[in-house]
Amino acid sequence: MTPGIGIMYGVAGVFALVGAGLLLALIRPAGPAKVYVYRMAGIMALAAGIVLAMSATAMWQWSVEA
Repeated sequence: MTPGIGIMYGVAGVFALVGAGLLLALIRPAGPAKVYVYRMAGIMALAAGIVLAMSATAMWQWSVEA
């Protein structure tokens, strides 16, 4: 695994943890504006983490095959 791929996995992990944290913060009651922002930002961060992890996995597989 190259350092770039490791960095991608690290950033993906951070995005996924932040997104999951924002979504879990919605367990407590909050105002409608906070719910909207946390939901949107949490879903986008979680999705970014998943997509970045998939991209890192694809890059890792391509580098092994070559």
